[in-house]
Amino acid sequence: MTLKDKQLADTIYLILAAIFIASLVASNLIFQKFFYWEPFGMYRFEISVGILPYPITFLITDILSEIYGKRKANKVVVAGIFASLFSLLIILISDFAPAIESSPINDVTFHQVFGLSPLAVFASMIAYLFAQFVDIKIFHFWKNLTKGKHLWLRNNFSTFVSQFIDTFTVIFLLCIFKILPWEIFTSLLISGFLFKVIVAILDTPLLYGAVFLFRKKFKLSLNNELTDEFLYHQK
Repeated sequence: MTLKDKQLADTIYLILAAIFIASLVASNLIFQKFFYWEPFGMYRFEISVGILPYPITFLITDILSEIYGKRKANKVVVAGIFASLFSLLIILISDFAPAIESSPINDVTFHQVFGLSPLAVFASMIAYLFAQFVDIKIFHFWKNLTKGKHLWLRNNFSTFVSQFIDTFTVIFLLCIFKILPWEIFTSLLISGFLFKVIVAILDTPLLYGAVFLFRKKFKLSLNNELTDEFLYHQK
C-alpha cells in the first residue's frame, strides 16, 4: 500500500468520525420536536426528530468495524462521548448567560428549547454507551463466527439489538426525568424501534456498497482490516 493510500484511509476515517459525532450531537439538541410519519397509511410513527440522524451513527460504526477494526470503531465511540460532554458544557454556560434586551432570543425561549438538553444528553449518553459498544461487540462476534461472510447478518442483527437497547434506555430515562410522560412510553418505544429497524434494513445496501468500494480501493481480502498495524506493515 502506497503512502497516498494510507493517507486516504486516514482521511476517510476522520470524515466518518466527524459525521458520526455531528449526528450524535445534533440528535441530542433537536430531540424535543416530535413528528409523525405514515408510510402508505399502514402505520403511524410518532417519533422525535432527534431519531433522524441517529441511525447514521450505527451505519458508520458498522462500516468502521468492518473496514477499520474493533479498536478504531471504539475510538470513535469514545470521541462521541467527549463531544457530547463538551456540547453539554456549552449549553449549560449559554443557558446561564443572561440575554440582553435587544436579543432576538430571550432567556425564556432559549431555556425552553435548550434547557432540557443536559438531561437529554445524559440520557442519550447512557443509552449510547450501552448500544454502541453492544453493536460493535455483536458485530465482531458474528464476523468471527461467520469468518467474515454474511455481512448483512451481522449488520442487521447487531443493529437490531443495539437499537432496541438504545431506544428503550433513552425513552425510559426521559420518562424517569419527567421530560416525557409515561403515557406515551410504549408508543414511542414501538415507533422508535420499528423506525430504526426499517432504516437498518434500508441501509444494508449502503453498507455493502461502502465495504465493496473500500476493499476494491485498498485491495483488502475478506478478513483484512485497515488497522494501524495493517497500514504500518504494508509497503
